[in-house]
Amino acid sequence: MTTTLERPDSVDVGESDQSPTTRRRPMGVFGEATRRTGQWFRDHARALVWLVPVLLVSAVVNFLNVGGSPQRIDDEGTYTAQAWAVTHLGELAHYTYWYDHPPLGWLQIAGYTQLTGAFARWDIAVLAGREAVLVASLIAVVLLWMLARRLGMSRPAAAITGLVFALSPLALQFHRTVYLDNVAVPWLLLAFFLATNRRGQLAAFAGSAVAFGISVLTKETFLLALPILIWVMVRSARRETRRYTLSVAASVLGLIGGSYLLLAAVKGELFSGAGRVSLMDGVTFQLGSREGSGSILDPDSLINRTLGMWWQLDPVFIVLSLLAAVAAVFIPRFRPYAVLLLAMTAFMFRPGGYLPVPYVIMLIPFGALLIAGVTDLAVARIRRKGASHRRLAIGAVAVTAVVAVVAVPLWTTQLRGFILADLDAPLRGAQEWLEDNASTDQRVIVDDAMWVDLVKAGWDRDNVVWYYKLDTDPAVQALSPNGWRDADYVVTTDSMRTFPGAFPQVQEAIDNSVVVASFGSGTQAVEVRRVTIDGAEQAAITADDAEETRASLGAELATNPEVAVSDADRDRLVAGQVDARIIAILATLAGSGSVTVSGFPVVPGEDGMSFRQLALSAIGGTPTIVDGGLSDEAQAFVDSLTDAYAPSRVEIDGDDLVLRYSVSLQPTLP
Repeated sequence: MTTTLERPDSVDVGESDQSPTTRRRPMGVFGEATRRTGQWFRDHARALVWLVPVLLVSAVVNFLNVGGSPQRIDDEGTYTAQAWAVTHLGELAHYTYWYDHPPLGWLQIAGYTQLTGAFARWDIAVLAGREAVLVASLIAVVLLWMLARRLGMSRPAAAITGLVFALSPLALQFHRTVYLDNVAVPWLLLAFFLATNRRGQLAAFAGSAVAFGISVLTKETFLLALPILIWVMVRSARRETRRYTLSVAASVLGLIGGSYLLLAAVKGELFSGAGRVSLMDGVTFQLGSREGSGSILDPDSLINRTLGMWWQLDPVFIVLSLLAAVAAVFIPRFRPYAVLLLAMTAFMFRPGGYLPVPYVIMLIPFGALLIAGVTDLAVARIRRKGASHRRLAIGAVAVTAVVAVVAVPLWTTQLRGFILADLDAPLRGAQEWLEDNASTDQRVIVDDAMWVDLVKAGWDRDNVVWYYKLDTDPAVQALSPNGWRDADYVVTTDSMRTFPGAFPQVQEAIDNSVVVASFGSGTQAVEVRRVTIDGAEQAAITADDAEETRASLGAELATNPEVAVSDADRDRLVAGQVDARIIAILATLAGSGSVTVSGFPVVPGEDGMSFRQLALSAIGGTPTIVDGGLSDEAQAFVDSLTDAYAPSRVEIDGDDLVLRYSVSLQPTLP
């Protein structure tokens, strides 16, 4: 009998005749990592063949024209500004943080932008935030694929799940918008994926609790999914270890939730108190004092407008996901997700409740999962010989096919709009108008979508007032002791027009202002309004008087033979449409020689308003532009313009000298 000590050393097959110097050497850390990576790709090749194209299509469609559609809105400006404040101001928010939402959502956006340099890469701050949430949505596509496969769906069905989730017009609208819900979705999907794990459940359930806790601290409404997550954990847990795994998960979730309470306690803001914000006040506002969305029976209610917007974006997805959820209630593996979708849908219609516009973001992945899952199961039953319920399966596939045929033209139209439309042009135009025509020491009341951009353009942060704060934040009110009268401009957007009575000071500023620039139309319309201390009515009277004066002076100037001007521009002078300062300058020039006017260029956004730009091609018979620069005569002329007649901008446009004058609500007479 051969003992253990007598046994020969074992060697790999094919190496027994090699000398010690020629035997295979260890691969090293890098070589081992390369080998494992290659092995992983070989093991998952079939999955990657399906998943990678889905990711590529999703990324291309979602990122194409991300700056053009949809138009930036106030909410995403707020979350972007809060993320920017974290990285650039070292503060938790750009205004007083009052616990309206947990901060983890915009902290994640801030972390992404800091790591990738997104704020420096985009000239519009909100687009950096959009990039961050779109990356989160692509991560959600991968996690949704993994969950679909975990639930026994075929690879094609898992791919369809990802495509529906990424390409539905309803999804595309909200995935492109900086909502905290988009950041929370990957964490929620990860929580459900880990909760269905059958091996290493102690670590998996603890990880699920961590992921779910992060999703709730990203957007608090995701707490509504907790009962379903517990249900999935209980179903998945092994009976012999259920007590321990669930206890650990509950403890971890409690610790994560407690961290938010600890933050408020450390700051001394856990409970209500005089002269300070508190977590208790924030929770009370969200759950009790916040105005509800109204009744579904009221056509003018907020809930009706919200549901109408969802329906307009993608009625096919909404109908099919609800039908799939009803069918999935009778399929054990899909039942928890069907109940989640149906229960969350029913919760929207609770009496007196508030329905957030982005509420649907949480439902979209589960709608996509159920549509593909039910269809996949129906196809499998049809193909299986002797399968029961074949008629029901055929009916389900038929309904899906009909709906898909209906969806193609609807989706094509909507997707074309997302890719080609430039809905944000009005907001960009108003923002550029302010940067070009307003002074950085003037106070502007704006939609939060442009707050960061104006601060980066040179405005002091105290002079860029987010309209919501003018009526709600004592710190902002302290900087505006005269309320709306301390503002110079107010820029109105659809979000400001939606609640006209909710913000009295903002409404006063609007009522006591006149439009000086306008961009876009309908719900995309953006107006720049100059605040008038004497009120809009008196400003209108003053404007009428100024127009009469301009018409009188312009008619006299139009007959001067020394002023060379086109017939169209002569008509503008006679009609009183040209700024009085320009008329005075032309009269002065005509008194000492000839002057050639190339035109009165319109400032972008000021169509139909008085012309406050002057283009001159010659003064006294000498061209204003020589060798690409101002001629001596033109330079002397510009230097002579002082006080009220000094232009706010001097430019060279081809062969013309162009002078622009500031906006003036008072007549400036020669």
